[in-house]
Amino acid sequence: MRVLIADDQALVRAGFRLILKSAGIDVVAEAADGEQAVAAALEHRPDVVLMDIRMPRLDGIEATARILAADAAGAGIRIIILTTFDLDRYVYAALAAGASGFLLKDVTPEHLVAAVQLVRTGDALLAPSITRRLVEAFAPRMPVRSGGAGSGCRGLSALTPRELEVLRLVARGMSNAEIAAALTLSEATVKTHVARVLTKLSLRDRVQAVVLAYEAGLVGRRTGWSRDPVDGLGGEPVRQGEPGGLDSAAHPDVAVDRGQVALDRGGAQE
Repeated sequence: MRVLIADDQALVRAGFRLILKSAGIDVVAEAADGEQAVAAALEHRPDVVLMDIRMPRLDGIEATARILAADAAGAGIRIIILTTFDLDRYVYAALAAGASGFLLKDVTPEHLVAAVQLVRTGDALLAPSITRRLVEAFAPRMPVRSGGAGSGCRGLSALTPRELEVLRLVARGMSNAEIAAALTLSEATVKTHVARVLTKLSLRDRVQAVVLAYEAGLVGRRTGWSRDPVDGLGGEPVRQGEPGGLDSAAHPDVAVDRGQVALDRGGAQE
């Protein structure tokens, strides 16, 4: 696995490089600003970019958009945003631009390695509660970037009624197993539906699906409620410890870093 680290603080880059190399992950390049990050990504074609959200010359949002636009041919570069604060309008903008998730800079070494490995497989680094709060807080104010998650809103008409149901539940942070239980389907069937939703709407992963669902009004921004009932679940908000909520004790397949970051291994890609 090949990783690019982009951060304007040399100490942060050195610390992350040491952690990744100790786990056998190859750090192919480093960048101290957004322009260097774009140039290094295009030169080295890393599997994953760890991208600081605020950097001189070019911020992490624009750097993310440029890298992913240049990667449209399919090299499969994945970007994880590095930030100090989880509820940050810049983080939301980066997710809307195509980033596969974000990490707080004080993430533990174990979760940093796990996050990079997870994103490399094509899954999203998804913290359902944090992602929902980000969208609720900032989606009404943020312009939709060309090619970002919101650009697929018109494609909702291409989804079948079942795919719309699945999209709503994905936006509420439910895993494939939880969606399967709610809709009385097999996990394999749910995975197929999720993959079709992502393909039809030209979305990279579940993070962008959450953003799109809120921006399109499929899920209420302030409450996290689905606007239309889905097998009796539509009027119930998702809370910690409840069906569809994030509970590390009830869901051992989900790793939580102090309630901030969840690695959702229920993602689906082609």
